[in-house]
Amino acid sequence: MTVSRCGHTGADAAVRGVVCAFLGLAAAGCSLVGTPKAPPGPAPTVAGAPGGTDAREGSERAEGGPRTVDLDAIPDAVPRIEPLSRYGNPPSYEVFGKTYHTLRDARGFVQEGMASWYGQEFHGRRTSSGEPYDMFAMTAAHRELPLPTYVRVTNLENGRSVVVRVNDRGPFHDTESRIIDLSYAAAYKLRIIGPGTARVRVEAIVP
Repeated sequence: MTVSRCGHTGADAAVRGVVCAFLGLAAAGCSLVGTPKAPPGPAPTVAGAPGGTDAREGSERAEGGPRTVDLDAIPDAVPRIEPLSRYGNPPSYEVFGKTYHTLRDARGFVQEGMASWYGQEFHGRRTSSGEPYDMFAMTAAHRELPLPTYVRVTNLENGRSVVVRVNDRGPFHDTESRIIDLSYAAAYKLRIIGPGTARVRVEAIVP
């Protein structure tokens, strides 16, 4: 079993494919994993050592050529009132024999556990909500929170904190300890890229 730089195993890829079907996205072309549709355009490349925490810039290919992204300049997600996503919010779903119940209201939600992240290999692929995954957006995946939900994630090991928009389901590996999967940008700002995981606090923000 191989482990990618974001701490996911090959099993995670298969599981995300199963989750797409459970959440009603198979017909919509959910391509999180497995044999995905090609992303819309070339995948981005990340400048600097991908495992380091000191590479401030990422780049992705645009029509006019490479575009530099200053990761430190990416703003936090801004909480706003949104309707529940059409996809990704069944009352419950099952993965590998374990049933997860989704919440209809995130008010008062607080959780502590381990955070991991997912990055370039998923860029442009559909999330459980049907939205394309953007590794440079401040987003995250959670197993139970309503999609979308805004949460503050605090790295309990260094005190850094960000606000992200939850628009995906996961993680489904090491579920006893891992509680949230962060986008590449969010993980970078929390300084989780290098170690791959960190203990965090997740607090829902209800606008």
